[in-house]
Amino acid sequence: MIRASDSNRRAVLTRLASMLVLLAAWQAAAQVAGSRMLPTPLAVATFIARESARGDLWTNVGITLARVGVSFVLAMVLGVLLGVALGRSKRLNTLLDTPLLAMLNTPALVITVLAYVWVGLNETAAILAVVLNKLPNVAVILREGARDLDPGLEEMARTYRLDRRSWVAHVLVPQLQPYAVAAARSGLSLAWKIVLVIELLGRPNGVGFAINYYFVQSTDVAAILGYSIVFMSVMIAIDILLLQRLEAHVRRWR
Repeated sequence: MIRASDSNRRAVLTRLASMLVLLAAWQAAAQVAGSRMLPTPLAVATFIARESARGDLWTNVGITLARVGVSFVLAMVLGVLLGVALGRSKRLNTLLDTPLLAMLNTPALVITVLAYVWVGLNETAAILAVVLNKLPNVAVILREGARDLDPGLEEMARTYRLDRRSWVAHVLVPQLQPYAVAAARSGLSLAWKIVLVIELLGRPNGVGFAINYYFVQSTDVAAILGYSIVFMSVMIAIDILLLQRLEAHVRRWR
């Protein structure tokens, strides 16, 4: 039997090998395209080091992370509550299904622009735009979870006359945890991309603002790739170190 440590080691080696292949392909493509159109990995790494030394890189990354964190938490809380309500009430689901579908199919850019028009070019509008874009996705996933509750557990709860708090803690929450984690993983990847668009359109700081600055001022592809890669790496690290472990924890009973 293959031990868990051996399996983990092989997974790490496979990831490293895929990264080396990607870097080699990038280097080859950069040689063909030319350094201005597609800078080499070394040129991008040099920019990241220089921007880090100045402090601008991590300041902008921290600001964007804060926006992602606040909007993510708000969207998750509101989306979970709405999704459970829709899954448990056919009447409410019928009433809100069409507006939910409309929000799901409205481009993020449109919601962002409307938020800035209605609320103004401020942090409130930025957070609101992300929440409105992410909330329908969370609600739809949790609605399916609330619809798929085990009838046997529901019958057990009625037999033992569980009060509302006990039912939520011991019947509802354990069954919804996998759906909530799935919504969190897909929602986080969506949220940070929307935040970058929001920053590009109307904020004076953050990763999106920096990307827009280097595009408008000098079309510096190394800077654009540098900021993108750093923030992408941060988001991947959060997913691997936190969300994937959380997902494995809530699915351990399987």
